[in-house]
Amino acid sequence: MTQATTGANNAKTAKVAASPFGLLGQEIPKFDLPNMEMPEAFREMTEKGVAHAKDTYEKAKAAAGQATDLLKNTYTIAAKSSTDYNLKVLEIARTNTSSAFDYAQELLGVTSPAELVELSTAHARKQCEAMTAQTKELAALAQKVTTEIAEPLKTGVTKAFNDKAV
Repeated sequence: MTQATTGANNAKTAKVAASPFGLLGQEIPKFDLPNMEMPEAFREMTEKGVAHAKDTYEKAKAAAGQATDLLKNTYTIAAKSSTDYNLKVLEIARTNTSSAFDYAQELLGVTSPAELVELSTAHARKQCEAMTAQTKELAALAQKVTTEIAEPLKTGVTKAFNDKAV
């Protein structure tokens, strides 16, 4: 490759070898950028921008870490609370199944239609009372679970907004 310099614009050109596209002997200009000193004000502004970006990155990294810890704790509480709720549902199912078998066993001992009506009425009343109590237990447990899950989130979000305000 040979290079030639034109005097007017300091552009350098190079002769290019044969091209498969038919541009034989064409010269491609090459421009040299002038070597300039960067002004001090621009350098300071750049350094401040980089420092600000690093500071913002560190704050974002810390906030992401806090959010991750908050979600981790929330999921842990949710898993434990869900397990407690499911155990209560299983306990209720076991109680209801036991009650149904007891009722079936009592039905085997019925000797008259009046006794059947009396036994069925007593069982229905007992089941209605049990269902009311079980529903209250499950509702209280669901409320407790919701509160336990929401409280850390509420505290974390409040803290995050208060930290941003400062």
